[in-house]
Order: sequence, then structure tokens, then C-alpha cells
Amino acid sequence: LMERKTHVKINRKEVMLAKLRKSCSCTPKKLKNFVMNFLPVLQWLPKYQCKEYIWGDVMSGLVIGIILVPQAIAYSLLAGLKPIYSLYTSFFANIIYFLMGTSRHVSVGIFSLISLMVGQVVDRELLLAGFDLNDDAPPALGDSSLQNDSQSNTTAFNLTIAGMNAECGKECYAIGIATALTFVAGVYQVLMGIFRLGFVSMYLSESVLDGFATGASLTILTAQVKYLIGIKIPRSQGHGMLVITWINIFRNITHANLCDVITSAICIVVLVTAKELGDRYKHKLKFPLPTELVVIVVATLVSHYGKLNEVYASSVSGAIPTGFIPPKVPHFNLMLRVAVDALPLAIVSFVFTVSLSEMCAKKYAYTIRANQEMFAVGFCNIIPSFFHSFATSAALAKTLVKTSTGCQTQVSGVISAMVVLLVLLFLAPLFYSLQKCVLACIIIVSLRGALRKFRDVPARYHVNKVDTLVWVITMSASALISTEIGLLVGIVFSMLCIIVRTQRPRTALLGQIQDTSFYEDDLEYENLYSVPKVKIFRFEAPLYYANRNYFLKSLYRLTNLDPNLEAARRKKYEKKEKQHLKKGDHTTANGLGIGENTLQLVPKQIDFQTLVVDCSSISFLDTTGVNTLKEILKDYKDLNISVLLACCNPSVIDTLKRGGYFGENLANMHEMLFYSIHNAVQFAKDQK
Repeated sequence: LMERKTHVKINRKEVMLAKLRKSCSCTPKKLKNFVMNFLPVLQWLPKYQCKEYIWGDVMSGLVIGIILVPQAIAYSLLAGLKPIYSLYTSFFANIIYFLMGTSRHVSVGIFSLISLMVGQVVDRELLLAGFDLNDDAPPALGDSSLQNDSQSNTTAFNLTIAGMNAECGKECYAIGIATALTFVAGVYQVLMGIFRLGFVSMYLSESVLDGFATGASLTILTAQVKYLIGIKIPRSQGHGMLVITWINIFRNITHANLCDVITSAICIVVLVTAKELGDRYKHKLKFPLPTELVVIVVATLVSHYGKLNEVYASSVSGAIPTGFIPPKVPHFNLMLRVAVDALPLAIVSFVFTVSLSEMCAKKYAYTIRANQEMFAVGFCNIIPSFFHSFATSAALAKTLVKTSTGCQTQVSGVISAMVVLLVLLFLAPLFYSLQKCVLACIIIVSLRGALRKFRDVPARYHVNKVDTLVWVITMSASALISTEIGLLVGIVFSMLCIIVRTQRPRTALLGQIQDTSFYEDDLEYENLYSVPKVKIFRFEAPLYYANRNYFLKSLYRLTNLDPNLEAARRKKYEKKEKQHLKKGDHTTANGLGIGENTLQLVPKQIDFQTLVVDCSSISFLDTTGVNTLKEILKDYKDLNISVLLACCNPSVIDTLKRGGYFGENLANMHEMLFYSIHNAVQFAKDQK
């Protein structure tokens, strides 16, 4: 016999006050723990096993640094910023995550998807400020010859309204928008960490994230096509950017630069071939081939000595300054303009970082702290925003390379930062002649993984049709409308799918597996034994206000009995019978006897006397759910049919007690509630 434990009631007010007193108290030990937890590097660095770890960390750090430099320069095209800012971002992100991150293997830095989201906001604000989005347009306000131009005046007016100095040109305003956006996104992430809102990431399912990444990859690919073929078209903004861009590309295809087309074709063939060979023979290679770096070096040399910019008008990266620009506080007025845009950026950045951190932690058998990861990513955005950097996140491709090259700790991140620093201080001007089409090729080839998701659609559809639909909807919205709206559409649609699943769940009548005490769906399994005079109904979802009607309809349909209609028939029959008996007439108006009339009003005999409701899949009940069960209990009782509940979990039982389902004193509870279906069936047989 099972009896419920008596739980001691907890005074929630006292518990909250105790937690508040504990959190507000300050002792040396607590302060030390806070600092150690806030800067995890203080915990693991003193225990660093130099002989065992240093070689793997140095190798992976050098490889990532070599990959990072060309990617950083390339992704500046996505962000709509100069390459120097991408290098700043890569440098500071690696240093800060080294200090604050809890994952040993994640590579945090510049990421194509985040760069795209930053670039879309930057382009929009530049357009609103009156700047020309053409990459080769001269800075409007810095040139004195343009001071009287109407375009410059418009720009000056808009900049003044935005709170920026009127002397700030296009490049200055663009990085101002990017740093303001990055700062606000970092603040959001830190606030989410303080209030422990990491659970928000649970609403981004794998299908939503994959669809979002694939849709954004199509947008990135589209944005790079103009660089591949060397045409000058305006950078499209707003909804439907992908379609508008492709229309502009086909309109201007006749103006393609032959030099850029040939260079792009050669670079893509080399990069794809190297990637495919690297994937095929990765078990034999100690570290991946630095193909991007080789391509960039060779392309820069060819462009420089072949004078491709002067002779063939091929677009090049231009001057990249060395050293660091003095730090600057992000402008508050610009933060207000981009506050809404920063929210999806903060969530996407955090989700990608935590999911990759958890993947690495599971693979290498250690734990991470999701809340600390939120702080780490937040400060990877807040602090660098003062140093002309933009938003960062963990990147899957670089993380996989990092783990495959022997990375042991985040010391490898410091090595990568040193490689970037070397480029920042000495080597950056050497990339002046690098063609933009080469950078576009690097970006497009890096999207292979996301674009390959299209090949997985049939397998995904075979596993789960609803998840495939979520992926398609999210991908389509992200590509055809905008990335932010695509993410929102994906989240809303996936939640609607869950609601619909609970609104119209599976229902079944159960039969007994012969010579056992187990019961299963008689539509799914053969040779099940139907218990005489007993119907066993299963409802595979919580019972709440949204699926109440479906519960009742399914129950009436499967049992082939609506108690309300049956009760109405009986009342109608009894009323007519009384009328005829009063008149002393034993026949009806149409000449039928009363016995024959009974067959018309009550068309069939009820074939069961007990209804057993299998509640094993009902995880919770709301007030409507309790009232629904009370309603069927009363309606079936009027027809002399017993209703028994089986396999209820403790929370459902408590809800039924509070709702008065078992009566005031719970006197009949042992005759209404059973711990197994078989017990309920045996009770029904004994009652007969």
C-alpha cells in the first residue's frame, strides 16, 4: 500500500530573506570566491601543466591566429567596416575570454553571422544619416570640397541629431554605430547573467538555430556576389534584401569586371579543393592547411605586382593602419537608436557560445558554467566596444580546428591574440593591394557547412516532419525577410507547433495484452484483449483550457457515447412515455408501439459500465482540466457508468484534491483513483 509523505510547509518569506541576507553579506572568503568565480583563469592557470599542455596550446593558437587574420579582414566586408576594426575585435575577444571563460576549447572572436547582423544595422543607420552606402564613396564630411553639397548638409544635419560631432565622416559614424550596438548587446548579456535569464536560450531549438544559420548564410552569400564579379550596386536594406540584391546583380551583370571574375574562380577552386582534401585526409594531417593565408599572400602579391587596381580597376582593401586608435566611449545617443537591434544580437551571440561550450565540455569530460559564459561573452562585447571593436561570439569552424590541433586550455587564445597583434603592429599595411573578391571567396567557402544543411533536409524530414517545417520556415524568413525577423518567426512558429501538439494530441482506447497486467493502444497493436464492459481511454498531453474540447470530443468519439446526447434522448423518451400513459394510449401517433418507439429514441444499448482514464501522460491540470474531469464524472454517473482514474502523478492528484474532485472528505478517493490501469480494471470487475 502506497501512502503519500507529509511534507513540511516551507515559509517562503523566511527563505527569501535568508537568501537575501546571505547574498548581501560580505566576508573575505566570500569576496575571494566571487573574484575566483568571476575570473576562472585564477583557478586553472596556477594548476597549468606546462609540459603536458604547452605544445598543443601553442600549435592550436598559431593555427587559429593564422586562420583568424584573413577571416577577420574578410568579415569586415560583412560588418560594413574597415579591416582594422575586425583585427581589434579578434585581439580583444581572445584576451577577455581567456580571463573570464569556463570552456577550455571554444574559439571566441569574429563570427560571420554576428558580423552580418552588425553590418545590417550599420548600413541602415548610415543610410538614415544620409551617407552613400557605395564602398568606394569618399567620406562626405571630412572633405572640404563637399561642404556646400546638399548631400553633405543632409548628412551633417542627421549626424547632429544623432548626437555625433559634425566632423565625423562615414567611417567614423559606422564604427560609432557598431560600438554602440556592441556595448548595448554586452550590457544585455551581463544583465541576463545577473538575473539568471540563461533559460531564454532553451526557446531556440536546434531546428530554429540551424534554419536561422542557413538563412543568414544565404544572405551572406548574396551580399558577397557583387565582390565576386566586381560590379558596383547599392547595398540593399530592409525586408527582402536578398531578392532585391539578386535583381540588381542580374541588371548589372554586363558590367562585371573580368579580372575579378577570373580571380574569384581561381580562388574558389583552390579553397574548395584544399578544404575537401583537408576533410578527407584530416586524420593524417597534424594540423589543417592554412589555405586562406596562402591564398591571401599569393593574391596580394599578384595584385600588387600586376597592378590589378590601376590597370583593371579591381577593387582592393586599401590602406590598413598599424597600431591602436585611442579608446573612446560609445555614444549614448547612438545606443538609444540601436537598443532594439542589440537584443537579438545578444541572444544569438550567447546561444552559439553556450551551445559550443557545452558540446566541447561533453566531448572532453568537464563542466562549464552557463551563467559565467553569459558574463564572459557580455564583457567580450562591453570592454572591446571602448576600443573600436564590434560584437563577437564563439565560432564553430574555428572551435573544431582548435580541438583538432591539440588545444588544452585558453592559453591557445592568448597565442592567437599575439598573432593578430603582430599583424596589427607591423604587417597590416602589406594587405593594401588585396582584392575584395578574394575576401569574398574566403567568406563564401567558409559557408559550406551551413549551406550543406540543405542536403540533410530529406533525413531531417524522415526523422521529424514538424522540426523540418520549423527549419524551412525559419530559414525562409531569415533569408527572404531579415535575419532578426527570421529568428523571431522561428521562435514563435516552433512554440506554436508545441501548442498545437498539446491541443490535438494522440488519443486511444487501450486493450489488454493477454495474460499480462499491461495495456496498449488497440489501433497500433494486434491480438489485444478488450475487457468486457470496460473502456480504457488514454490522453497523451496535459489537460488544460486549450485542449478541453478536443479531450471531450475524442472521448465521446472513441467510446461511441456522448453522455449529454444520451441523457437528452432518455429524457425525451420518458417525457413522451408519460404523455401516452396519461392519455391511456399504448400506441404513438404513427401507429408504433411504445416498445418500438423506445428503439427510435434510444438507438442502441450502452456496451460498457466503467470508464478508466489513463492519466500517465497527463503531466498537469489547470482549473479547466479539473472541471472537465468533474463534468465527465457527473455526466457518466447519470448513465450509471463509473469513471476511474489511473496512473496519476502526485501533482495531478494534488490538483484534483484541491479542485474537489474526490469530494469534501476524500472518502471515496480509494474507489476513484488507482496507481495502475490493471488495478482499476480489477476493481471494475469486482464491482460488477
